[in-house]
Amino acid sequence: MILGIDEVGRGPLAGPLVVGAVILPDEKLEWVNNLRDSKKITAKKREILSEVILAEAPATGLGWVSPVEIDELGMSEALRLATRRAVEEVREQRFAFSQIIIDGKVNFLSGTGLERYVSTAVKADDLIKEVSAASIIAKVARDAYMVEVGARFPGYGFEQHMGYGTAKHIAAISDLGVCPEHRRSFEPIKSMVGFSRPSDKNVVKNTTSIGKHGENMVREYLEKSGHIIVAQNFKTYFYEIDIISVCSGKIYFTEVKTRRDDLYGGGLGAIDAKKLKQMKYAAECFLRYKRKFDDFEPLLAVADVSGSDFSVKSWFTLDS
Repeated sequence: MILGIDEVGRGPLAGPLVVGAVILPDEKLEWVNNLRDSKKITAKKREILSEVILAEAPATGLGWVSPVEIDELGMSEALRLATRRAVEEVREQRFAFSQIIIDGKVNFLSGTGLERYVSTAVKADDLIKEVSAASIIAKVARDAYMVEVGARFPGYGFEQHMGYGTAKHIAAISDLGVCPEHRRSFEPIKSMVGFSRPSDKNVVKNTTSIGKHGENMVREYLEKSGHIIVAQNFKTYFYEIDIISVCSGKIYFTEVKTRRDDLYGGGLGAIDAKKLKQMKYAAECFLRYKRKFDDFEPLLAVADVSGSDFSVKSWFTLDS
């Protein structure tokens, strides 16, 4: 069985990078013959085929990488990360494959245990049905996401150009400035905001180590309470969520407040209306990228780590 892989969103000025991964049915179904490069299919036909692929393919996966991650990692590493995430989703479905075909010339799984199963091929998205299917589901998913972004940030025209650098888009950036979905490392935005990739990620040490200790204490506390940790330090341009966990059909976004003493309400004294709004925004960003949690009830939470022993004093959900 072939696992086909293709990416969408390498070149836009805004929005995520998305990698699709698909294993097609062993038997040759009629709709499989209609698969080809997503760019050569109309939007309506892409949507129809994507629904069929997601419903009838034995295994599918989507790997999302946010603009923040693209800026931090660079495009080459972002492609590797998105590919790994897509393949991980497929492997979670426990459907075996014996070959991986990636569109293009680069093996984005090099250095992993799957490297030896990979073949790369230029124009594979138009020649290999599994890669075509991956191209289609990635394109449809990303386009749908950018339509949502267009509604959230009106005036940029995201729902029309999908984040690509059209004249209208660049004019809108000049008029409105950049929004959280823009890639700061891409020109002309890079020059506008003065973006530079940090060369030293260990600049802050003392306060960071204290905060990390508090997060690890809360992580252990939640795991002992039956939570499964799905992410830690999820970043947006304006805020980050310390710990994201799931338990009993709910997904919790926990802000960890760590202080040396419990004066002024301990760590919880730092949660005000502005902070609550930032937490809600970051949670919404995470859920837009991680659609597998659509059926989970989202809840904001706060953990208070304080005192000389830096113990978890309390953890509870907030009324958002």
